[in-house]
Amino acid sequence: MPDSSTTRPPRKISSIEAAALSVGFMGPVMAMALNGIGVADLVGTKVPFTFLVAAIGVVVVAYAFFRLTGKYAHSGSVYALTGVTIGPRAGFFSGFALLGTYLFFVTCIFGACGVFFNAFLATLGLDSSLPWPLLLLIIGALVWAIGSREAPLVTRILLLIGGFGLALMVALTVVVLVTVGAGNGSYPGAEHSGLDLGPLLPHGASGSAVMTASVFAFISWAGFESCTSLAEETRNPKRAIPIALMGSVILCGVIYVLVMYAQTIGFGATDAGAKAFAASESSLIDIALQYTNPFFAQLLAFSAFAVAFGSALSSTSAGARLLFALARDGFGPKILAKTRADQRTPRHCVTAVVVIALLLSLILLVVRAGPFETYYWYATIAVLCLLVAYAMTSLGALSAILRRTTDIPRWEMIFPVVALIYLGYVYFVQAWGQEAPYSYFPWIAGLWCAVGLGMALLRPDMARSIGDELIQSDD
Repeated sequence: MPDSSTTRPPRKISSIEAAALSVGFMGPVMAMALNGIGVADLVGTKVPFTFLVAAIGVVVVAYAFFRLTGKYAHSGSVYALTGVTIGPRAGFFSGFALLGTYLFFVTCIFGACGVFFNAFLATLGLDSSLPWPLLLLIIGALVWAIGSREAPLVTRILLLIGGFGLALMVALTVVVLVTVGAGNGSYPGAEHSGLDLGPLLPHGASGSAVMTASVFAFISWAGFESCTSLAEETRNPKRAIPIALMGSVILCGVIYVLVMYAQTIGFGATDAGAKAFAASESSLIDIALQYTNPFFAQLLAFSAFAVAFGSALSSTSAGARLLFALARDGFGPKILAKTRADQRTPRHCVTAVVVIALLLSLILLVVRAGPFETYYWYATIAVLCLLVAYAMTSLGALSAILRRTTDIPRWEMIFPVVALIYLGYVYFVQAWGQEAPYSYFPWIAGLWCAVGLGMALLRPDMARSIGDELIQSDD
């Protein structure tokens, strides 16, 4: 057997395959089935317009990643991007915040897999469901088995899962648009409404309600940066990764707005339709049952489970590669920084991420929380850590522009400035005025980030080699 090595794996992945990791992490079918419901409760029929506003916000936030990944290629994502632009300590702090995001996201997506698997069984008319502890272990084992393989295999599986789910959503969107456009809507208020463009326009929308609701829409793009973790395994990364990153953000943005428009007019572009939308438990499945047939709804329900599983696989892959980058610079047990020449993937880190996610899930079993609570509780903590990581990257881009360490024009500083304002607003909405247990989550996320800050300040040696580890050549 080959000796253990920390040599970086060969670059074999295309920009499309890298984008599959980001799209897989975001889980479009899962997002469209759940994330519009709370938005409809806040803005009524203006759900599509709200997602359009959120899409603009995400593009602004993604701009810093887009620009910096065109200059630096590193599997550490924000760890490297912040470290090279602000400094090693800031890099370690942002990387630690993003590591928390990935660990909590893997855990929450395990819960989503449980929710959608049991929902799929329900569409088959089966009243029984697998016990959550057993289902959790099965999902964890499958994620580990696939995630431990080489990155090209993982990304191709994600392409298959994501492509199937997107195809079903596009087909459903077309059916709803044609049906409602012909005046044959299935819900009260949608029968004779036609293709009302009002939900896409700002007229009549409450600015404060739209901005607040855009926070919940923003979650649909969480993890868009995960493809940056494949930079060291991608062909021509300084070109491929920016294309993959911004391409996945824009692609999902267009699809999200269209699908939310179809759902809004499908339920009916009226107050009654908005209430029906907000009262749904899985809006995409409900729309499919009304406008197609049970078989298509079953396919969509299975796709939602598959996409959730793909999201778990994506977040595990991204988390493992970030953990590997941190371990390579001295964080954690040395075994996490080792790969085998015949594996070409940080398998020890994949194992660590899956085990930690299973342990976090088991903690909630003690308080008798099921997959639904596992999803929403850990998702909230993950997003709060993610906002910190995104903000640090925006600060890094701003620093690079002001200090002229890159050739980015000074006028482009408007993008990271606006991104910081938007991210601050999103964090405020997530943290302020929540009820228990959600009122505890900002403290948990804050504690995680504080631990990272403490390590960065007290153990600067753990991040000292970040500059040496950055790949600054185009080979």
